[in-house]
Amino acid sequence: METRTHTARGRPREFDPEKALSAALTVFWRRGYEGASMAELTEAMGITKPSLYACFGNKESLFRKALDLYEREKLCYIKTALEAPTAKGVAERLLRGSLAIQTGTTDPHGCLGVISTVACTTQAESIRDDVIARRASSDAALAERFDRARAEGDFPKTIDPQSLVTYLSAITQGMAVQASAGTPREKLEQLVETTLAVWPGK
Repeated sequence: METRTHTARGRPREFDPEKALSAALTVFWRRGYEGASMAELTEAMGITKPSLYACFGNKESLFRKALDLYEREKLCYIKTALEAPTAKGVAERLLRGSLAIQTGTTDPHGCLGVISTVACTTQAESIRDDVIARRASSDAALAERFDRARAEGDFPKTIDPQSLVTYLSAITQGMAVQASAGTPREKLEQLVETTLAVWPGK
């Protein structure tokens, strides 16, 4: 779909909102919410500031739309992970999916959610709260899956499913921070292997 806007001289200009949003996602992913300037966003998106406001709303609205795109296209491995037959299989799919996204060759390294949560100041509390709420929803689905896994005997009943969720979250967020800092993929792969080696149960 193309949107027709107008330049300063009144000539019509067309742009693809999906391509523009994808470009904005890359900027937010690299810079974080507050680190991404409007000038950098409009340049990457190939549109003027009035066109950005007309199509996407303000910067906060643009970020939320970019976050939706990030979840649809980059975090789709989470749904696949929850369908694994065992709890360890769920963990492995999550860890390897996270590793692939955080250390890919085409996208910025690290995790958009982690970058935005850590970098946001009190001036962007609503953004941080939104990111945290989305993560909480994902964690709840994972806890429910681990509840079922414990009932099926995948790991000892003495292990709290919610604790496993917190553990995995700490590992994946730590990987994201290290990936954004330039830690080689090989070292992060070792972290994945170690986590799976000490996983409780089957």
